[in-house]
Amino acid sequence: MLGPHLTLDLTGCDESALASKELVFKVLDEMPTLIGMHKITAPQIIPYDGKPDSFDKGGISAFVLIAESHITIHTWKEQRHASIDIFSCKDFDVEKAVLYLSSIFKPKKIEKNLMMRGRHFVKDVRKVRVVVARERTTLSK
Repeated sequence: MLGPHLTLDLTGCDESALASKELVFKVLDEMPTLIGMHKITAPQIIPYDGKPDSFDKGGISAFVLIAESHITIHTWKEQRHASIDIFSCKDFDVEKAVLYLSSIFKPKKIEKNLMMRGRHFVKDVRKVRVVVARERTTLSK
């Protein structure tokens, strides 16, 4: 198993938090340490002004790469919504992450999805080598 992928959709958030580049940077700067991960880049913050004839009136897209994978945040200030992903090859405290993000963005509703990714991913090739050799021997007979 590769690891957990947490997706959060936060609705009814604090509009000023969704629009704050500094706050989103702070969240992405602190989150890896909070959940026992290791940053390998500084958080990248990309503000977006939206399109005049679209539902998308702007917000922020941001990410931080971690040794264990990544954390992303996308905000829509007018809709008062944030979509957040935390994907890791290492287990982490999901509830701690949800509580922290809730305290920052103050959503009225939270949609939380947690899935395990990479059912066929091999973390330790040395352990699998014996099994694969055994299977190949059996198949060749």
